[in-house]
Amino acid sequence: MHRQAFREEAFELLTELENALLELEENPHDQDLLGRSFRAMHTIKGSGAMFGYTAIAEFTHDIETVFDQIRNGSTNINRELIDKTLRSCDLIRVMLDDETAVSESERSDLTDYFHKLNQNKAAKGVNTSISRPSPADQSTAETEKIYRISFKPAPDIFFSGIDPLGMLNELRLLGTCSIVAHLDRIPPLEDIQPDHCYTYWDVILTTTREEHAIRDVFIFIEDSCELKIECIVKMDSFADEQVEKRLGEILVERGELTEENIAGILKQKKRLGEMLVETGLTVPSKVAAALVEQQQVREVHQKRQTTEAASSLRVPSEKLDTLVNLVGELVTVQARLTQTAAVRNDPQLANIAEEVERLTAELRESTLTIRMMPIGTCFSKFRRLVRDLSAELGKEVEMITDGAETELDKTVIERLNDPLVHIIRNSLDHGIEPAEIRERIGKPRHGTIRISAKHSGDSVVLTIHDDGAGLDAAVLRTKAIDRKLIPANAELAESELFHLIFAAGFSTATKVTGISGRGVGMDVVKKAIDSLRGQIFITSKNGQGTTITIRLPLTLAIIESLLVKIQDSSFVMPLSVVEECVELNRSDSTRAAGRLLPIRGTLVPYVPLRERFGLSGSAPLTEQVVIANVEGKRIGFVVDQVIGQHQTVIKSLGTAYRNVAAVSGATILGDGSVAMILDIPKLMIAEENICISP
Repeated sequence: MHRQAFREEAFELLTELENALLELEENPHDQDLLGRSFRAMHTIKGSGAMFGYTAIAEFTHDIETVFDQIRNGSTNINRELIDKTLRSCDLIRVMLDDETAVSESERSDLTDYFHKLNQNKAAKGVNTSISRPSPADQSTAETEKIYRISFKPAPDIFFSGIDPLGMLNELRLLGTCSIVAHLDRIPPLEDIQPDHCYTYWDVILTTTREEHAIRDVFIFIEDSCELKIECIVKMDSFADEQVEKRLGEILVERGELTEENIAGILKQKKRLGEMLVETGLTVPSKVAAALVEQQQVREVHQKRQTTEAASSLRVPSEKLDTLVNLVGELVTVQARLTQTAAVRNDPQLANIAEEVERLTAELRESTLTIRMMPIGTCFSKFRRLVRDLSAELGKEVEMITDGAETELDKTVIERLNDPLVHIIRNSLDHGIEPAEIRERIGKPRHGTIRISAKHSGDSVVLTIHDDGAGLDAAVLRTKAIDRKLIPANAELAESELFHLIFAAGFSTATKVTGISGRGVGMDVVKKAIDSLRGQIFITSKNGQGTTITIRLPLTLAIIESLLVKIQDSSFVMPLSVVEECVELNRSDSTRAAGRLLPIRGTLVPYVPLRERFGLSGSAPLTEQVVIANVEGKRIGFVVDQVIGQHQTVIKSLGTAYRNVAAVSGATILGDGSVAMILDIPKLMIAEENICISP
């Protein structure tokens, strides 16, 4: 369980490290970014060793040392260093799943690079950064100091999966280390609880490392233990004439005794340590710790860093999925209760049903909120993609994001990753021109890809814009005719020509590369967005750039919908695509040539769902038409009756109905009957004989 928790946190730390590195490449002198990078690597190394990921801890050690040198001003940041560190992040991700999956040669290449960098700096012994520090700063960086560390872990430390011995062993890696264990808190045998920690330690550490490096060892438990770190000796201030502290002075300084205690004992003619123990003023282990401190000399001091205790609770996603499913079942039961109360006409039962409905709605909103994540967690992955691909293509491209705090369901974010990758790759390969061409036509050398997100009602709207060459409608038309995707005499609007890039096998590339050209990427995008019940739009100006807009539902579990009926069958339409409802009289339907309904001066095609689904019975004299708007196209669906708004808990239909194009799922109504959820976009595509007007 603890290893799994470490893996989850390590993946988050790697994402944090990658983001910090990409920002650090642009701002190499930003100390906060340096600190973020170092702390992420140090935590991965220390926790990896603690939880048995020895190979990861060893692999990260040399990288951490290099970044510690950067913080001390003895190493300069360059693109090669960032490249190697980012590649190391990739290998650590693989090693978290299987430490043997990375070849020894690949690992040793990176290890040798960082190890050589460390050796070079140690051999030179001078600062090679752009801004050389003053001699005073340099001497401070190289000064050894002695630290006194008092570490008293909480008795229940073992319950959090922490091994104090692992932390003590990590302190040994920082320099010359002497450790004294205090056993005076151990109770009699009959009172001992085997799962409690009664031992505490004094550590005397001589090192050139900074104080924050020591605190980082205790980064997980600093707020749940008694930790005191003091710099007691600075080697450059330890002059020849300085008198070494005596045992009594050390014990008084540590707060173990008072000067009066020492004065009283010194009147006797025995060794001080023996007399202190004999008189019961202190215990042997504390005298031993003072004697160890008396013998040691070394380490450096800088600002201390603390880490706030985590105020959040890490919960496996499977538990959240179970919770959402249970809330969905509760919504269904609540609907049955509301309907039962209405049928029985019982005021008391109706009051209870209203209260349950209110509480269920609040619980539903709270539960769905728990699954919400900022979409910025998805954006951050693409900065690395843009950096690597632009270098591979020899282009200069920067990525700008906006609205990273916009929240979306965790499942939607996870499934959104692949389509966004394809869109960005296409923008880089086909959209953004090389720097020389951009300069020649009067554009900035740097191309820009801007990704933004914002809430719009019950949806999130994503926009991916590039300032590249844009789409040429004439070229798209020619390619589509050549590939027999459209007939030569087809008359298509510009927006429809743009949507041809989503057709399977369609590509405007003149040759196949490792990035694109096979005509499968944008086809994958369309299928993925459709599976998320989303909509996708394209606008473009030749020579100025392309904008792809994606509208997605906030969640895939429970949606607001419109409940309609045809005869005895119930159907559900997502409310996000419903524009309005109008009446259709039988006389209107007989006059409407070609099934086109005039609505405020515009002809809108409509589909009688009774005929579409082959349902028996005759239509009422006055039917209802639900006008839907998908990707800017309007179409009406004729039903017998519009029941009203409905909270729909989406249920899968199973593999037997996987290929039913017009239905995306099902839901259970309050009376226990099943209603089909209509897939409006696919239903529109299926109506091939209807000419849809924008």
